[in-house]
Amino acid sequence: MANDRTIGIWLTAAECAKRAGLTVRALRIYEAAGLLSPRRTEKNWRLYGAQELARLSEILLLKRLGLTLDQIGQLLRGQATDLERVLSVQAGALREQLSRVQHSLRLVDTLQCKMATGAILSTDDLLTLAKDTSMNETEANGVAWRRYEQMRPRTERAIDPALYPDYVGNYQLDTVVFTIRHADGRLFARITGQVELEIFPEEVDRFFFKAVPAQISFSRDRQGLVTALTLHQDGHEHVAERIEDSTGSAIEQRLAERIHNKRPLDNSRHLLEQLLHQHRQGEPDYTRMSAPLADVARQQAEIIQGELQRLGSIKDIVFKGVSDEGWDIYDVGFENGRQEWSFSLTADGRFSGILVRRLT
Repeated sequence: MANDRTIGIWLTAAECAKRAGLTVRALRIYEAAGLLSPRRTEKNWRLYGAQELARLSEILLLKRLGLTLDQIGQLLRGQATDLERVLSVQAGALREQLSRVQHSLRLVDTLQCKMATGAILSTDDLLTLAKDTSMNETEANGVAWRRYEQMRPRTERAIDPALYPDYVGNYQLDTVVFTIRHADGRLFARITGQVELEIFPEEVDRFFFKAVPAQISFSRDRQGLVTALTLHQDGHEHVAERIEDSTGSAIEQRLAERIHNKRPLDNSRHLLEQLLHQHRQGEPDYTRMSAPLADVARQQAEIIQGELQRLGSIKDIVFKGVSDEGWDIYDVGFENGRQEWSFSLTADGRFSGILVRRLT
């Protein structure tokens, strides 16, 4: 958290506005909205120190992400400024923006080279260009804003314990099961293949994890029955519909059998070969990835491409098995080393997760 010792000076309103690229009027508007509380001298002049400047940075970030002053006020009310959180979200948004620009430039360069040879752009080329052009900062800013909100500190509040049984059950999250369990006045959540974690009430139907920056909200129908949950994590929201316990058990049983029999997903090796080729060329197909994975992949594409080019050509690809979470695991041998690649797929065949680990 910021304190006045991080900056050893105090700025007047005019000095603060000039250095921040704002107007004094903007500072007054933020103050009137209850977002800023500058100190006052005996002559009632406003002074801005480290805490005020940190909060100003937070306000400007949230405005850039599209929030109104009322929304910012509701979010920040009673919350101390957390510069680490602000910088983390800002860095993520900038990396996402940089990645999108680099991707767009590669696309434009490719099409220009194609036209320079006298070729006519195909329908697919034009559709790809149109889709890329239609993408703007709105989507990226929405993710950054949700990530910021999900990372903020949570306060545990007591709710009626009689509500806990309402949440208990199984919820299908794409190809895995989200299981909610109630024991000894506490609530626990587990995703297939992962460890069980306790969740804590923030308000009725809204819970949060202390172990990770993520939350769960439950949805009810008109009769008041819980019908779904939403996992809020990494700037995204994943809806899981409630299913019968027998259906959840069947999903987990099928996964257990696939793990035991070391049975890869359909077309698994071919999918990996395509993935490796695309990353080596610096042209990952983000449409074949879930939205959360695509965000991460864009940020790491350059690093992965550099590492694959360093390793050289592929010598062999060996299937090793299936992880407890249902990910196919491969040992990939290159001219200059080995890597372990593992991945999972969504129900419609897109990549939902990709992990790369250097072996040698």
